[in-house]
Amino acid sequence: MTDEQNSFDTLEERLNARKTEYETMPVPDAATYQAVQSGIRQAARKRKSRLRWYMSSISAAALILLFTGCIRVSPAFASFVEQLPGMEGVVSMIRQDKGLMMAIDQSLLQKVGVTDEHDGASVTVEGIITDESRMVIFYTMKGMKDLEKGRYDIDLLDRNGKKLPVSFSYSSPKPASESGVYEDKIDVSFTESLPPQELTVVFKERDKETNNKWKVTFPVDHSLTKGMKKIIPVNQTMTVDGQRIYVKQAVLYPTRLVLDIEYDRNNTKKIFGIRDLQLVDEQGRAWRTDSSSIGGSGSSVFFESMYFSTPKKLILQGSGLSAVNKDELVISIDPSSGEIQGGPSSLKLLQSTVQGNNLILEFSIADAQNATSGLSFTNIEDSKGNPFEIKEVGWSPSVFEARVVIKNGAAAKGNLTMEIYSYPDQIRVPFSIEIPVIN
Repeated sequence: MTDEQNSFDTLEERLNARKTEYETMPVPDAATYQAVQSGIRQAARKRKSRLRWYMSSISAAALILLFTGCIRVSPAFASFVEQLPGMEGVVSMIRQDKGLMMAIDQSLLQKVGVTDEHDGASVTVEGIITDESRMVIFYTMKGMKDLEKGRYDIDLLDRNGKKLPVSFSYSSPKPASESGVYEDKIDVSFTESLPPQELTVVFKERDKETNNKWKVTFPVDHSLTKGMKKIIPVNQTMTVDGQRIYVKQAVLYPTRLVLDIEYDRNNTKKIFGIRDLQLVDEQGRAWRTDSSSIGGSGSSVFFESMYFSTPKKLILQGSGLSAVNKDELVISIDPSSGEIQGGPSSLKLLQSTVQGNNLILEFSIADAQNATSGLSFTNIEDSKGNPFEIKEVGWSPSVFEARVVIKNGAAAKGNLTMEIYSYPDQIRVPFSIEIPVIN
């Protein structure tokens, strides 16, 4: 056996050990998980173009538990791990993304290795992989206090110290390993701008008394993926449950595929999401999306990239929609009597209670089995025209019940009028269309 093979086998043993470690982590029940995810979606809506999804450690653990395939190590993959010592846990997570792993196999990883250290704690950005659409930032934290409490926020700044107009996700830190090291990644989407020439990542404590910050600044090399963007015209319309959905184009990058979808404005239903959306190639491989819903008039949907594995055939598949008739979107609630007017027939108000300054509304929704999204509202007003905002939402799929907390809702006068923003009712109508192959 060669020294190179020995190195690969050793690496596999390390990765499998990490996989076993993550498999033994406790994962909360589905109701808790769905409540967390519903809250994440609600917070994201408020942030709009600068929105952030603060995924909990619950979500991170769930993602890692999906890692059930056999680990095989390519030379480029082994080199990646060796460049980022101690990052095997993160490797287990990104192994779920076939496109990202192939990009790493193509040597598109940029090693950074920049550290900010003070007060006995340090943050290191180990490396990045980026193109025009996406950047994944790998980092480690050492000596941080109270990691399990998740009291850290992240900002991304340009060379002028301004926040980037991007969306990005990261996990709330979990307790560090025995070595005192926490490792993870930041997943950044560029929708309004291109990646900067220089990036500063700021990790900051939420504790107002200390307000400690760690700032890591490094250059971004754009040459590795320059000119690699591919635009694939689709221009097809599919009809699902009588609703027309227009698939405009696919844009292929090394790190992901972006599919542009638009809903016909003459549809009779408001579509909140497309269920179980995936691309399937001629080998039966499914190229997944992390977008559980596509709201509004349409959106860009992100899939794993098949840039370095050109398929001969691609089929876009889904199992149905989350949608509500447009004439049932607006409801009126009398918090004192519990009476509800308008809305879908499956929506029932269970109770309304006051907690401090907030109003808590609890609903039941019939026929919402296996729903991937919860219930939320927008354009909330009382009878005097006073506006209100959602503070928190939760969804318990096991009992088909939703909880909506309206900030300062205790001060509402008369009935509350609100418009449905997301709804867990699922229309199960399987569909598929062929997407042109990539040249």
